[in-house]
Amino acid sequence: MDTALSPRQADVLRLVVEGHLELGAPVASRWLAERGDVPWGPSTVRSELAALEGLGLLQHPYTSAGRVPTDAGYRHYVDELLEPGNLPAPRPRLELDLVRREVDEAVRATTEQLSQVTNMLAIVSAPPIAATTIRRVDVLRLQPQVAMVVVITSTGGVSKRVVSYEHPVDLGLVDWAASYLNEQLAGMGLGARMLHAKLADPELSPTEREFLASLAPAFVELEATAEDALYVEGTSRLLGEDRFQELSQIEDLLRLLEHRVTLLGLLRRALDEPRIYLRIGAENEAPELQSLSVVAAGYGMPVRRLGVVSVVGPKSMDYPTAIGSVREAAAELSRYVDSVWSES
Repeated sequence: MDTALSPRQADVLRLVVEGHLELGAPVASRWLAERGDVPWGPSTVRSELAALEGLGLLQHPYTSAGRVPTDAGYRHYVDELLEPGNLPAPRPRLELDLVRREVDEAVRATTEQLSQVTNMLAIVSAPPIAATTIRRVDVLRLQPQVAMVVVITSTGGVSKRVVSYEHPVDLGLVDWAASYLNEQLAGMGLGARMLHAKLADPELSPTEREFLASLAPAFVELEATAEDALYVEGTSRLLGEDRFQELSQIEDLLRLLEHRVTLLGLLRRALDEPRIYLRIGAENEAPELQSLSVVAAGYGMPVRRLGVVSVVGPKSMDYPTAIGSVREAAAELSRYVDSVWSES
Protein backbone atom coordinates (compact mmCIF):
# COMPACT_ATOMS: atom_id res chain seq x y z
CA MET A 1 0.00 0.00 0.00
CA ASP A 2 1.60 3.22 -1.16
CA THR A 3 -0.04 5.90 1.00
CA ALA A 4 1.42 9.40 1.09
CA LEU A 5 1.42 10.76 4.64
CA SER A 6 2.15 14.21 5.95
CA PRO A 7 5.23 14.45 8.18
CA ARG A 8 2.99 14.73 11.25
CA GLN A 9 0.96 11.67 10.27
CA ALA A 10 4.16 9.70 9.69
CA ASP A 11 5.38 10.71 13.16
CA VAL A 12 2.08 9.73 14.78
CA LEU A 13 2.11 6.36 13.02
CA ARG A 14 5.69 5.74 14.20
CA LEU A 15 4.73 6.62 17.78
CA VAL A 16 1.79 4.22 17.68
CA VAL A 17 3.92 1.36 16.33
CA GLU A 18 6.67 1.93 18.90
CA GLY A 19 4.15 2.57 21.67
CA HIS A 20 2.36 -0.68 20.90
CA LEU A 21 5.69 -2.50 21.18
CA GLU A 22 6.46 -0.75 24.48
CA LEU A 23 3.02 -1.21 26.06
CA GLY A 24 2.02 -4.54 24.62
CA ALA A 25 -1.49 -3.06 24.35
CA PRO A 26 -3.50 -0.68 22.14
CA VAL A 27 -2.22 2.90 22.19
CA ALA A 28 -4.65 5.54 23.46
CA SER A 29 -4.68 9.12 22.21
CA ARG A 30 -4.28 10.37 25.80
CA TRP A 31 -1.12 8.31 26.28
CA LEU A 32 0.33 9.81 23.12
CA ALA A 33 -0.65 13.39 23.97
CA GLU A 34 0.99 13.15 27.41
CA ARG A 35 4.36 12.06 26.07
CA GLY A 36 7.08 14.64 26.60
CA ASP A 37 8.29 14.39 22.98
CA VAL A 38 4.86 15.00 21.43
CA PRO A 39 4.37 18.70 20.51
CA TRP A 40 0.66 18.44 19.58
CA GLY A 41 -2.41 18.82 21.72
CA PRO A 42 -4.94 16.03 22.42
CA SER A 43 -7.38 17.21 19.75
CA THR A 44 -4.66 17.16 17.07
CA VAL A 45 -3.53 13.70 18.14
CA ARG A 46 -7.11 12.37 18.00
CA SER A 47 -7.60 13.93 14.57
CA GLU A 48 -4.44 12.37 13.15
CA LEU A 49 -5.27 8.97 14.67
CA ALA A 50 -8.68 9.10 13.02
CA ALA A 51 -7.10 10.05 9.69
CA LEU A 52 -4.62 7.16 9.91
CA GLU A 53 -7.46 4.79 10.74
CA GLY A 54 -9.35 6.08 7.72
CA LEU A 55 -6.32 5.29 5.57
CA GLY A 56 -6.31 1.71 6.85
CA LEU A 57 -3.04 2.09 8.76
CA LEU A 58 -4.53 1.85 12.27
CA GLN A 59 -7.49 0.00 13.74
CA HIS A 60 -9.48 -0.37 16.95
CA PRO A 61 -9.19 -3.94 18.25
CA TYR A 62 -12.44 -3.38 20.15
CA THR A 63 -14.82 -0.52 21.01
CA SER A 64 -13.43 2.31 23.17
CA ALA A 65 -9.92 0.87 23.03
CA GLY A 66 -6.80 2.59 21.80
CA ARG A 67 -5.44 1.87 18.35
CA VAL A 68 -3.02 -0.71 16.99
CA PRO A 69 -1.23 -0.78 13.62
CA THR A 70 -2.69 -2.82 10.78
CA ASP A 71 -0.46 -4.88 8.51
CA ALA A 72 -0.44 -1.89 6.15
CA GLY A 73 0.54 0.37 9.04
CA TYR A 74 3.50 -1.85 9.92
CA ARG A 75 4.46 -1.98 6.24
CA HIS A 76 4.51 1.83 5.97
CA TYR A 77 6.60 2.00 9.16
CA VAL A 78 9.22 -0.53 8.04
CA ASP A 79 9.42 0.96 4.53
CA GLU A 80 10.40 4.25 6.20
CA LEU A 81 12.97 2.37 8.33
CA LEU A 82 14.55 0.84 5.25
CA GLU A 83 15.23 4.21 3.66
CA PRO A 84 18.98 5.00 3.79
CA GLY A 85 20.02 6.58 7.07
CA ASN A 86 16.81 5.80 8.97
CA LEU A 87 17.82 2.48 10.52
CA PRO A 88 19.69 2.77 13.83
CA ALA A 89 22.64 0.47 14.55
CA PRO A 90 21.54 -2.82 16.19
CA ARG A 91 21.97 -3.07 19.93
CA PRO A 92 23.67 -4.94 21.43
CA ARG A 93 26.10 -5.72 18.63
CA LEU A 94 26.43 -9.34 17.56
CA GLU A 95 29.81 -10.75 18.48
CA LEU A 96 30.30 -13.86 16.37
CA ASP A 97 33.52 -15.76 16.98
CA LEU A 98 33.66 -17.54 13.64
CA VAL A 99 37.38 -17.80 13.00
CA ARG A 100 38.50 -21.30 12.03
CA ARG A 101 35.20 -22.93 12.99
CA GLU A 102 33.38 -25.35 10.74
CA VAL A 103 30.50 -23.76 8.88
CA ASP A 104 27.81 -25.70 10.75
CA GLU A 105 29.20 -24.48 14.07
CA ALA A 106 29.32 -20.92 12.75
CA VAL A 107 25.68 -21.17 11.64
CA ARG A 108 24.65 -22.61 15.01
CA ALA A 109 26.46 -19.81 16.86
CA THR A 110 24.81 -17.22 14.62
CA THR A 111 21.35 -18.64 15.32
CA GLU A 112 21.86 -18.65 19.08
CA GLN A 113 23.22 -15.13 19.25
CA LEU A 114 20.66 -13.71 16.83
CA SER A 115 17.87 -15.07 19.03
CA GLN A 116 19.49 -13.56 22.12
CA VAL A 117 19.99 -10.13 20.53
CA THR A 118 16.48 -9.85 19.08
CA ASN A 119 14.65 -11.88 21.76
CA MET A 120 12.79 -13.63 18.95
CA LEU A 121 12.73 -16.92 17.11
CA ALA A 122 15.85 -17.18 14.92
CA ILE A 123 16.00 -19.55 11.95
CA VAL A 124 19.16 -19.93 9.86
CA SER A 125 19.69 -22.31 6.95
CA ALA A 126 23.11 -23.87 6.43
CA PRO A 127 24.66 -24.03 2.96
CA PRO A 128 23.48 -27.10 1.00
CA ILE A 129 26.04 -29.87 0.99
CA ALA A 130 25.93 -30.03 -2.82
CA ALA A 131 27.29 -26.49 -2.90
CA THR A 132 30.40 -27.45 -0.96
CA THR A 133 33.66 -28.58 -2.48
CA ILE A 134 36.08 -31.35 -1.63
CA ARG A 135 39.04 -30.08 0.36
CA ARG A 136 40.97 -33.30 0.94
CA VAL A 137 40.69 -37.07 0.52
CA ASP A 138 42.61 -39.56 2.64
CA VAL A 139 42.83 -43.28 1.83
CA LEU A 140 44.31 -45.53 4.51
CA ARG A 141 44.96 -49.26 4.83
CA LEU A 142 43.80 -50.18 8.32
CA GLN A 143 44.51 -53.91 7.94
CA PRO A 144 45.73 -56.01 5.03
CA GLN A 145 42.14 -56.55 3.85
CA VAL A 146 40.54 -53.36 5.22
CA ALA A 147 40.82 -49.81 3.85
CA MET A 148 39.20 -46.53 4.85
CA VAL A 149 38.47 -43.42 2.79
CA VAL A 150 37.96 -40.03 4.49
CA VAL A 151 36.44 -37.10 2.57
CA ILE A 152 36.80 -33.62 4.06
CA THR A 153 34.68 -30.85 2.57
CA SER A 154 35.15 -27.10 2.39
CA THR A 155 32.58 -26.65 5.18
CA GLY A 156 34.59 -28.85 7.55
CA GLY A 157 32.24 -31.80 7.07
CA VAL A 158 33.78 -35.28 7.19
CA SER A 159 32.58 -38.52 5.58
CA LYS A 160 34.27 -41.83 6.43
CA ARG A 161 33.76 -45.25 4.92
CA VAL A 162 35.48 -48.50 5.82
CA VAL A 163 35.71 -51.14 3.07
CA SER A 164 36.58 -54.83 3.49
CA TYR A 165 38.08 -56.90 0.69
CA GLU A 166 38.38 -60.61 0.01
CA HIS A 167 42.11 -60.34 -0.59
CA PRO A 168 44.87 -58.14 0.87
CA VAL A 169 44.97 -54.65 -0.63
CA ASP A 170 48.20 -53.55 -2.25
CA LEU A 171 49.67 -50.64 -0.24
CA GLY A 172 50.91 -49.03 -3.46
CA LEU A 173 47.33 -49.03 -4.81
CA VAL A 174 46.14 -47.30 -1.62
CA ASP A 175 48.82 -44.61 -1.93
CA TRP A 176 48.02 -44.14 -5.62
CA ALA A 177 44.29 -43.73 -4.89
CA ALA A 178 44.96 -41.05 -2.30
CA SER A 179 47.19 -39.12 -4.69
CA TYR A 180 44.80 -39.50 -7.64
CA LEU A 181 41.68 -38.48 -5.71
CA ASN A 182 43.31 -35.38 -4.25
CA GLU A 183 44.75 -34.36 -7.60
CA GLN A 184 41.51 -34.90 -9.53
CA LEU A 185 38.81 -34.00 -7.00
CA ALA A 186 40.23 -31.27 -4.72
CA GLY A 187 38.17 -28.12 -5.22
CA MET A 188 35.42 -29.97 -7.10
CA GLY A 189 31.82 -29.59 -5.94
CA LEU A 190 30.13 -32.62 -4.43
CA GLY A 191 27.25 -32.15 -6.83
CA ALA A 192 29.48 -31.97 -9.92
CA ARG A 193 28.92 -34.62 -12.62
CA MET A 194 32.65 -34.59 -13.33
CA LEU A 195 33.26 -36.10 -9.90
CA HIS A 196 31.63 -39.39 -10.85
CA ALA A 197 33.38 -39.37 -14.22
CA LYS A 198 36.76 -39.11 -12.49
CA LEU A 199 35.95 -42.11 -10.30
CA ALA A 200 35.22 -44.24 -13.38
CA ASP A 201 37.73 -42.82 -15.86
CA PRO A 202 38.09 -45.41 -18.69
CA GLU A 203 41.77 -44.50 -19.07
CA LEU A 204 42.49 -46.07 -15.69
CA SER A 205 43.40 -49.72 -15.42
CA PRO A 206 40.67 -52.24 -14.43
CA THR A 207 42.33 -52.70 -11.03
CA GLU A 208 42.41 -48.96 -10.38
CA ARG A 209 38.78 -48.46 -11.48
CA GLU A 210 37.63 -51.39 -9.34
CA PHE A 211 39.38 -50.00 -6.27
CA LEU A 212 37.97 -46.52 -6.80
CA ALA A 213 34.50 -48.03 -7.26
CA SER A 214 34.78 -49.56 -3.79
CA LEU A 215 35.52 -46.08 -2.37
CA ALA A 216 32.90 -44.20 -4.41
CA PRO A 217 30.03 -44.64 -1.88
CA ALA A 218 31.84 -42.26 0.46
CA PHE A 219 31.24 -39.49 -2.10
CA VAL A 220 27.82 -40.62 -3.33
CA GLU A 221 26.30 -41.12 0.13
CA LEU A 222 27.59 -37.77 1.36
CA GLU A 223 25.69 -36.06 -1.44
CA ALA A 224 22.60 -38.29 -1.53
CA THR A 225 21.81 -38.23 2.19
CA ALA A 226 22.31 -34.50 2.55
CA GLU A 227 19.36 -32.21 3.11
CA ASP A 228 19.07 -28.54 3.89
CA ALA A 229 20.00 -28.08 7.52
CA LEU A 230 17.95 -25.63 9.59
CA TYR A 231 18.99 -24.20 12.93
CA VAL A 232 16.23 -22.85 15.15
CA GLU A 233 16.66 -21.02 18.46
CA GLY A 234 14.46 -18.94 20.75
CA THR A 235 11.12 -20.76 20.83
CA SER A 236 10.89 -20.92 24.62
CA ARG A 237 12.21 -17.37 24.97
CA LEU A 238 9.61 -15.97 22.61
CA LEU A 239 6.68 -17.91 24.09
CA GLY A 240 7.72 -17.20 27.66
CA GLU A 241 7.64 -13.41 27.35
CA ASP A 242 3.88 -13.02 26.84
CA ARG A 243 4.52 -11.02 23.67
CA PHE A 244 1.55 -12.35 21.73
CA GLN A 245 -1.78 -10.59 22.01
CA GLU A 246 -3.74 -13.55 20.66
CA LEU A 247 -3.61 -17.29 21.28
CA SER A 248 -3.84 -17.83 17.51
CA GLN A 249 -0.38 -16.30 17.09
CA ILE A 250 1.14 -18.88 19.44
CA GLU A 251 -0.70 -21.67 17.65
CA ASP A 252 0.54 -20.39 14.28
CA LEU A 253 4.11 -20.24 15.53
CA LEU A 254 4.01 -23.80 16.89
CA ARG A 255 2.43 -25.06 13.67
CA LEU A 256 5.16 -23.33 11.68
CA LEU A 257 7.86 -25.13 13.67
CA GLU A 258 6.18 -28.48 13.02
CA HIS A 259 6.27 -28.00 9.24
CA ARG A 260 9.83 -28.13 7.95
CA VAL A 261 8.62 -27.76 4.36
CA THR A 262 7.03 -24.40 5.22
CA LEU A 263 10.24 -23.17 6.81
CA LEU A 264 12.35 -24.27 3.86
CA GLY A 265 9.93 -22.64 1.42
CA LEU A 266 10.09 -19.39 3.37
CA LEU A 267 13.89 -19.35 3.36
CA ARG A 268 14.11 -20.20 -0.33
CA ARG A 269 11.86 -17.23 -1.15
CA ALA A 270 14.09 -15.02 0.96
CA LEU A 271 17.10 -16.14 -1.13
CA ASP A 272 15.60 -14.41 -4.14
CA GLU A 273 15.18 -11.05 -2.38
CA PRO A 274 17.96 -8.66 -3.46
CA ARG A 275 18.11 -6.83 -0.11
CA ILE A 276 16.11 -7.47 3.03
CA TYR A 277 13.15 -9.89 2.97
CA LEU A 278 10.37 -8.52 5.18
CA ARG A 279 6.81 -9.81 5.27
CA ILE A 280 4.14 -8.64 7.71
CA GLY A 281 1.08 -10.68 8.59
CA ALA A 282 -1.10 -11.30 5.55
CA GLU A 283 1.83 -10.50 3.23
CA ASN A 284 3.10 -14.00 4.04
CA GLU A 285 1.85 -16.70 1.68
CA ALA A 286 2.00 -19.51 4.24
CA PRO A 287 -1.10 -19.64 6.49
CA GLU A 288 1.12 -20.42 9.49
CA LEU A 289 2.81 -17.04 9.12
CA GLN A 290 -0.14 -14.75 8.50
CA SER A 291 -0.37 -13.54 12.10
CA LEU A 292 3.42 -13.11 12.35
CA SER A 293 6.22 -11.07 10.80
CA VAL A 294 9.40 -12.35 9.15
CA VAL A 295 12.69 -10.51 8.64
CA ALA A 296 15.35 -12.33 6.62
CA ALA A 297 18.49 -11.81 4.55
CA GLY A 298 20.59 -14.09 2.38
CA TYR A 299 24.27 -14.79 2.98
CA GLY A 300 27.01 -16.43 0.96
CA MET A 301 29.64 -15.54 -1.58
CA PRO A 302 29.57 -12.55 -3.95
CA VAL A 303 28.52 -14.76 -6.87
CA ARG A 304 26.11 -17.05 -5.04
CA ARG A 305 23.88 -17.01 -1.98
CA LEU A 306 24.13 -20.15 0.12
CA GLY A 307 21.68 -19.69 2.99
CA VAL A 308 19.34 -17.37 4.86
CA VAL A 309 19.37 -15.67 8.27
CA SER A 310 15.91 -14.85 9.65
CA VAL A 311 13.86 -13.95 12.69
CA VAL A 312 10.15 -14.62 13.21
CA GLY A 313 7.95 -12.91 15.76
CA PRO A 314 4.76 -10.99 16.44
CA LYS A 315 3.83 -8.09 14.18
CA SER A 316 4.61 -5.77 17.09
CA MET A 317 8.30 -6.76 17.02
CA ASP A 318 11.16 -4.29 17.43
CA TYR A 319 11.77 -3.81 13.70
CA PRO A 320 14.89 -1.62 13.91
CA THR A 321 16.71 -4.20 16.04
CA ALA A 322 15.40 -7.13 13.99
CA ILE A 323 16.41 -5.63 10.63
CA GLY A 324 19.80 -4.42 11.80
CA SER A 325 20.67 -7.67 13.56
CA VAL A 326 19.62 -9.86 10.64
CA ARG A 327 21.68 -7.75 8.25
CA GLU A 328 24.71 -7.90 10.50
CA ALA A 329 24.46 -11.66 11.06
CA ALA A 330 24.12 -12.26 7.30
CA ALA A 331 27.17 -10.07 6.63
CA GLU A 332 29.23 -11.92 9.26
CA LEU A 333 28.31 -15.32 7.82
CA SER A 334 29.02 -14.09 4.29
CA ARG A 335 32.52 -13.00 5.27
CA TYR A 336 33.12 -16.32 6.97
CA VAL A 337 31.88 -18.70 4.27
CA ASP A 338 33.64 -16.68 1.58
CA SER A 339 36.93 -17.12 3.45
CA VAL A 340 36.28 -20.84 3.94
CA TRP A 341 35.44 -21.45 0.28
CA SER A 342 38.44 -19.40 -0.81
CA GLU A 343 40.75 -21.69 1.14
CA SER A 344 39.34 -24.81 -0.53
